[in-house]
Amino acid sequence: MMIVLLQLMTLAFLFGTVIFVLIFIHQFFFVKHEPKGLPNGSMGLPFVGETFGFFTPHKSFSIGNFLQEHRSRYGEVFKSNLFGSPTIVSCDLEFSIFVLQNEGRLFQSSYPKSVRDILGKHSLMLVTGDLHKKFRSIETGIINKFKCKPDFLDSIDKLCTSLMESWTGNQVVLFSKEAKQARTRIASTLKQVLNDRKKRKDLGINELAKEDIFNENLLKGHLSDVEKVSILQDLLLAGYETTSGLLSLLVYFLAQSPQALQYLKNEHRALRRTKKEGEPLNWEDYKQMKFTSMVINETLRCGNLVKFVHREAIKDVEFKGYHIPAGWKVLPILSSVHLDPSLHQNPSEFNPWRWADPTTSKRVIPFGGGLRLCPGWELAKLEAALFLHHLVINYRWTAKEDDHPMLYPYLEFPKGLLMTLEAETRKF
Repeated sequence: MMIVLLQLMTLAFLFGTVIFVLIFIHQFFFVKHEPKGLPNGSMGLPFVGETFGFFTPHKSFSIGNFLQEHRSRYGEVFKSNLFGSPTIVSCDLEFSIFVLQNEGRLFQSSYPKSVRDILGKHSLMLVTGDLHKKFRSIETGIINKFKCKPDFLDSIDKLCTSLMESWTGNQVVLFSKEAKQARTRIASTLKQVLNDRKKRKDLGINELAKEDIFNENLLKGHLSDVEKVSILQDLLLAGYETTSGLLSLLVYFLAQSPQALQYLKNEHRALRRTKKEGEPLNWEDYKQMKFTSMVINETLRCGNLVKFVHREAIKDVEFKGYHIPAGWKVLPILSSVHLDPSLHQNPSEFNPWRWADPTTSKRVIPFGGGLRLCPGWELAKLEAALFLHHLVINYRWTAKEDDHPMLYPYLEFPKGLLMTLEAETRKF
């Protein structure tokens, strides 16, 4: 018994010694050697910092307790220790835009190793400098041609119709799951194009087809095979969770906003009356969906699919009286800007009509900004608009259970967004 007690006392002493050493190192390196002019804040525990508190789940139409408490205590811009690195956190619109707009000059993309391992070093989200410019130019060219291509729009239109036909006879739908299936089907359209190209190549058909968007853009870039594969993976995978999350959020917010839903139905009924029976929607139809665009924009603002982005200062930076040392991480918090009561009246309220004011668009950054503005932002909105068209024309829905979008920080509905569906009796 005495031996066991002595062993426990020894372990307790060793544990206490380790904790003391860690605290000493933390105080010596992180506190006493901090550069002058940093924002106020806390570096948290040794090594782990405040990462666990930062990742505490919260509703996506709120900024969460961590940011609320830190913003109240330290201000809109504060220092912290997140992901194992000293970090400047920005909840300020002007500061965040400054960081995003100075990509490549003062800041660069800098994601944790776990993200790099998943996406690969050639992912558009990770590459920097000239390689990023080249990849972005190629991907933007492909996306811009796809979004206006009648065959592609027709495919999305048919996929939406097919998905909703599969709901026939179902009174209850797990919408979060259905939204992911919808995005999978859209991605499969792109994948089919790639498979067709591979088959032509295997058959020795190497000539560049006039309408082969992939060949036309990929050959311009003088890319290695590895780089081509990475770009195609970006096109197939990037935005998967974002687009499916957007569809789920649209259904969620509209279920709680009957007035907005009725306006939306009226817009799409009027549009459908201009089309022949079975005629698919086209790019011009999409551009006429004014209120639909307002609904999607408000969903992005309220729902906060992307809470923050990762950046790193590549040189010492001075801005708004703050010093940002080279090598420090910088986290622009997009959701904090979207839910700032000084920028948006009743920020947690879903109100598409706020977008009638053109200045609203200057106070939101759901797709990032600067050189890293999401190249597929309008394609994502186009897909959502076509999905909404068929949904509001054909169905009514209500929430079956109390469920809310949560940020973990990825967006998820804990109960799967269970909805009761009814066929719409009035179509046009």
